[in-house]
Amino acid sequence: MRVLLQQKASGLYYKDKDLWTRLAAEAADFLCSTKAIDFCVANHLSGVQLVLKFDEQLYDIVLPMVAGRAQHSRQASA
Repeated sequence: MRVLLQQKASGLYYKDKDLWTRLAAEAADFLCSTKAIDFCVANHLSGVQLVLKFDEQLYDIVLPMVAGRAQHSRQASA
């Protein structure tokens, strides 16, 4: 399984700093959802969702993210 970030509006996947791609195979793999969420918070990314990408596309899971809630949750637990 790969953990990817995808822009909700365009469907593009995060590849590298200021670089997005249409191809999931070229996207950066965050290895775990916590790293992807921390990356979004640190870089103030909004309008993105987590995609858990499996070998069989049928099993892919898309998880919407709300930036304000993620930041609030992290601050509350600190």
